Amino acid sequence: MIELATDLFDYLDWQQRPGGTAGRRVVRLAERRGAAPSTMNRRVAAVRGLFGFAVMSGVRAVNPVPAARRSSGLRASQRGLLGHVGTSRPRGGRLVRQARRLPESLEPDDVAVFLADLRTFRDRAITLAMLLGGLRAAEVRSLRLAAVDTGLRRVRVTGKGGKERVVPVDGAFFTELAAYLREERPPGCRAPECFVVLRGPTAGSPLTEAGMRRVFRTHRAASGAVRVRPHRLSHTYGTELAAAGIDLLALRDLMGHANPETTAAYVNSRVLHQAGEKPQVSRSRLCRNSVSCLRTAAV
Repeated sequence: MIELATDLFDYLDWQQRPGGTAGRRVVRLAERRGAAPSTMNRRVAAVRGLFGFAVMSGVRAVNPVPAARRSSGLRASQRGLLGHVGTSRPRGGRLVRQARRLPESLEPDDVAVFLADLRTFRDRAITLAMLLGGLRAAEVRSLRLAAVDTGLRRVRVTGKGGKERVVPVDGAFFTELAAYLREERPPGCRAPECFVVLRGPTAGSPLTEAGMRRVFRTHRAASGAVRVRPHRLSHTYGTELAAAGIDLLALRDLMGHANPETTAAYVNSRVLHQAGEKPQVSRSRLCRNSVSCLRTAAV
């Protein structure tokens, strides 16, 4: 949202600049060169949304910002009683073609070094939830105690769009989680969230996004595992399951993807790994390395 607001202010600032733009067919939203295609599409979408609101409010008759064309080169006409309102999501793709980026996974050695540097059960449980359960950073922060089933070794996760899914997680995660709840979670803490601040004036309050970033930033610098980030841990989970031959629909459900193409990217990444670009180990071996690392760190 911050980026979209910045794009709109850049556009309004550009509109106030004097002269020389009449009749031009190319509109530059910023003077900077070399913007990524995703940035260009975001800027165009921000301005298109501004004019779309103006059309809905009756300020303008039409939206001057072109929508992306379909592959056939034709645009489907909007029909129905609410056809003039439009859909909540722009249809037809993007104006600037974007290269599809494959998920970035981590090497077992980087994961092992990073885990060995963690000094609390809480931080190890957070990392293992991403690595062995595929949870996103926001999903880990919002994970509730009531959603953790230690008997069946699974968690109920609320993902993007408020959609819930049940994810089985390896026992190493529950071992660290139990130790955190028993020894580190502040006594009398009533926060429904599973992971909370351990010390200081905010002890017992839910772990924030800034707090989690600080944890990863600190231990990346201390361990030297500079590539370890929350999204890469969850990407490693998906890549390893794809390499093990899991069904694509099952992987989609486990990771909470709304778009099947997002899940298919893990399969494409697996093909590249098998071709020798970046050899990977199986998920079971990755788990064994993680557990072994935890035992070494506890000694």
